[in-house]
Amino acid sequence: MPRIPLLLSAGEASGDMYAARLATALKQRLDVAIFGMGGPLMRAAGVEIITDYAEISVVGITEVLKRLPSLFGAMRRLVNEAERRRPPLAILTDFPGFHLRLARKLRPRGIRNVYYICPQFWAWRPWRVNLVRRRFAQALCIFHFEEKFYADAGVPVKFIGHPLVGNVKATLTRELFCRKYGLEQGNPIITILPGSRWGEIAHHIPVLVQALAELGRSLPGSFGVVVAVAPGLDSQKWKGRFPGQWQVKFIEEDTYNALAAGDLAIVSSGTATVETALLGTPMIVVYRLSPLTARLAKPLVRTRFFSMVNLIAGRVVVPELIQDDFTPQRVAAEAEKLISPSEEGKQRVEEMRSGLEEVRRLLGPPGAVERAADEIVKLLTTPKSNAD
Repeated sequence: MPRIPLLLSAGEASGDMYAARLATALKQRLDVAIFGMGGPLMRAAGVEIITDYAEISVVGITEVLKRLPSLFGAMRRLVNEAERRRPPLAILTDFPGFHLRLARKLRPRGIRNVYYICPQFWAWRPWRVNLVRRRFAQALCIFHFEEKFYADAGVPVKFIGHPLVGNVKATLTRELFCRKYGLEQGNPIITILPGSRWGEIAHHIPVLVQALAELGRSLPGSFGVVVAVAPGLDSQKWKGRFPGQWQVKFIEEDTYNALAAGDLAIVSSGTATVETALLGTPMIVVYRLSPLTARLAKPLVRTRFFSMVNLIAGRVVVPELIQDDFTPQRVAAEAEKLISPSEEGKQRVEEMRSGLEEVRRLLGPPGAVERAADEIVKLLTTPKSNAD
């Protein structure tokens, strides 16, 4: 029998990671030929990449306008391939601005859509959940509070837990990490995750460099700085922003060890904050959009918090410095509180670690990707209903 064709799509680095693991799990269960949009991890997992997500990955409302030709081209290529190969399912990973439109085009062609990693519509334009109800046969959510939100809107939904649980682990001790990268083990280490897209990097790096300079003036002694470079980014373009006399280490493909070795992480809001929480590293969450995008987005936001860590906990566990609050002075002040050797500083770190442990429990047990694959297999072996 011919292999079952499946369309699998991801539009950014975190989605590429989740989708690659799902592709591997599906291949262990079924004889499938998976094609779609993704990046290096999906390609390594044996997915035939029709269009690379790097062509269309953008941040913000205004930034999208510049990439419209690429977005339209990627959409057209995926739809054309779906028409040619006729997959029974399209598995779409987060990235709602693109994937909601793709689902609308695929559904009339007899392809059932599965939302793997549900969009965070409870935080941002919640009325779009109705589009999921109309266009998707199944939604798989990764946060415990999402299941009720989607179910209340009439979406067939399943809570699978977070795919990172059980997979975020350090492989080096702090001592070995410091030896590998030439860091003084006795000094505090600040690990920086500035983002996974060039738009984020451009907004974040100048502020972070100034914050480190402020911290260096106010903090006694010296500290090490580790910058974890996201896959697909060339750090040579922004290494020059850091003064040459600083001992800054730029590392690739070793983020978990960098986070685990750090006394403090300064993290761009997103999936990286969940990874940092799972490793139990105290953190400051930062984020900045272009001023116009921020103004347009503000009326659409429906949550008290911005970072996933605080959203999951339902309270402030880590400081959030977002948009106008993301200044060198605020970053330096929060960092000093968390790496201070004082009793007050130690108490603050202990409280944060306790909150991060609470977040880890709420993310669910290991095995989320396997549960997602099992749900997709059920859909493939269940006849279509009239609702589909």
